[in-house]
Amino acid sequence: MRVIDSSAWIEWLVDSPLASRLAGEIPEPHELIVPTIVQMEMCKWLIRERGEESAERFMSYTTECIVVELGTEVAWDAAEASLRFKLSTADAIIYATARLLDADLLTCDRHFENLPHVTYIPKSGAET
Repeated sequence: MRVIDSSAWIEWLVDSPLASRLAGEIPEPHELIVPTIVQMEMCKWLIRERGEESAERFMSYTTECIVVELGTEVAWDAAEASLRFKLSTADAIIYATARLLDADLLTCDRHFENLPHVTYIPKSGAET
């Protein structure tokens, strides 16, 4: 099981130099967990950058995946993760969702780099 952070989705969608590597890391929909905060972040980005039709296609795709809403348990664990790892609210929710469902997190955001159960792929031009 895997959660994909918005940063990795965006790198894949813009066909960055990481796109082919990321494509190999994206599981089948039945093994992909999508927190609703990722749906929101991606819809916002897609509407702004690619238009509503692209956002609608992404949302349609995510309905084939395991969509997880923010509930009490995720909120609690996200608060702890935010404090412990100094994550933003959205990133803490994404990380907590992955951990609660015993999934790993695929990301291109450096602040996740050394956290347990994270597959970190640096963005193009990012320092190593």
